[in-house]
Amino acid sequence: MTAFRFIGRDAEGNKVTGNLEGVSVDSVATALLNRGLTPIEIHASSQTEDWQETIDDFLASKRVEPADLIMFCRQMYTITKAGIPLIKGVQGLSKSMSHRHFKRALEDIVTRLESGVELSAAMRHHGDIFDSLFLAMIVVGETSGRLEEVFDQLSFYLERDLETSKSVKSALRYPSFVLLALAVAMVVINIWVIPAFANMFAKFSAQLPLPTRILVGVSDFFVLYWPYLLVCSILLAVGIRQYFKTPEGAKNWGKWSFKLPVVGDILERATIARYCRAFALMLQSGVPIVQAIELCSRAVDNPYIGEKIKAIRSGIERGDSLTRTHNASGLFSPLVMQMISVGEESGQVDQLLAEVASYYEREVDYDLKKVGDRIEPLLIVVMAGFVLILALGIFLPMWEMYSVQKG
Repeated sequence: MTAFRFIGRDAEGNKVTGNLEGVSVDSVATALLNRGLTPIEIHASSQTEDWQETIDDFLASKRVEPADLIMFCRQMYTITKAGIPLIKGVQGLSKSMSHRHFKRALEDIVTRLESGVELSAAMRHHGDIFDSLFLAMIVVGETSGRLEEVFDQLSFYLERDLETSKSVKSALRYPSFVLLALAVAMVVINIWVIPAFANMFAKFSAQLPLPTRILVGVSDFFVLYWPYLLVCSILLAVGIRQYFKTPEGAKNWGKWSFKLPVVGDILERATIARYCRAFALMLQSGVPIVQAIELCSRAVDNPYIGEKIKAIRSGIERGDSLTRTHNASGLFSPLVMQMISVGEESGQVDQLLAEVASYYEREVDYDLKKVGDRIEPLLIVVMAGFVLILALGIFLPMWEMYSVQKG
């Protein structure tokens, strides 16, 4: 098939341009008319245009941000609720989409919908945008005829997940900057500041205090071996990063992150809230419970918790109750276990899990607002220790030299 460049107008008279593959100009024109576009000009793409298209694709980001996906779900909710045909609705969204990769994906979905494929099957070809949880929800919406409700629920779930993620990143930003500034200051002081004082002290040929000798020794080590230290630091960072990308490393990091001081407990509760929210969402939509738990193990984005959730699924497959399997995981507090038990007895697990998710989300939001107050004393102690060591190492010999000179 040949790639064609076309210029056309939609039903409102707006100019539309793009690329489309076809056997001939007539086949492309027919495809455009089926989409509701009136072709004005169609010609085979030149090599220059192909190169420009390739360069644009290379420079464009292929990562679709959660905000773009939330807006897509909201727009699809409006389209499906209004009764607009899916092909026309998705086609309209593709025209207004500013994200290049997402736009291409929507255009491909339109092409597949025109060939008679269902929406979920068309989306499945773009797994980098629509994850397994998203696709499972779309399948349920199609089979139950409640696609608009599914898009509404997905937009709410993605929005809550995005808010929690932003709150966690915002809380960690301040201490990260402080520690980075402290590390840069240590490097600058050891390479440039302390050697200047060391040269001055050496002229007096006097016995230096222990703190000063330690500082000078560390500084000399930095000055002599800083290229090796830099290379080792880079290799260590790359090695740690690659290790955390392995299944075992990712699982270990998921476990260790919950033991971090100050923020570890917050990260754990945020993950549990995400699991409860996703589980409640899928149960409300009618996803089978075993499939819902399997999808939740991927949605939590923590391999350690994912393994625990898979163990819950295995227990349910063996015939155990939700309460017993969740209690055996050791992840949930007595309050959550009580809510699950009551929900299982009353047949309202989805509603009570949604309540649990809301409770954890409120707790996480409150703790994130207070995390600065909890971290600041630790940072002050670290900074005070750094300044104290520096002051003792530099000013003690200066005071001694002044005393000797005065005597």
